[in-house]
Amino acid sequence: MKIVMDRNLVDLIPETAAETAALEALWRQVIDCLGPSRHLTPVGEYIPSKKNQASFVIEGGEVGQPA
Repeated sequence: MKIVMDRNLVDLIPETAAETAALEALWRQVIDCLGPSRHLTPVGEYIPSKKNQASFVIEGGEVGQPA
């Protein structure tokens, strides 16, 4: 997944079919065309030398429910 930042705009650009499917699933969880969208909020810390993973929680609705 390529991540491109321009000021406060972040583009996630999938580079494989699996990443495209994962990004589409994330999009469907976060975006609700009929109501308020949910938000990704960071959890914990991101220290690549410790663990090269960033975690986020989806806020504003139940995770796992279709958008």
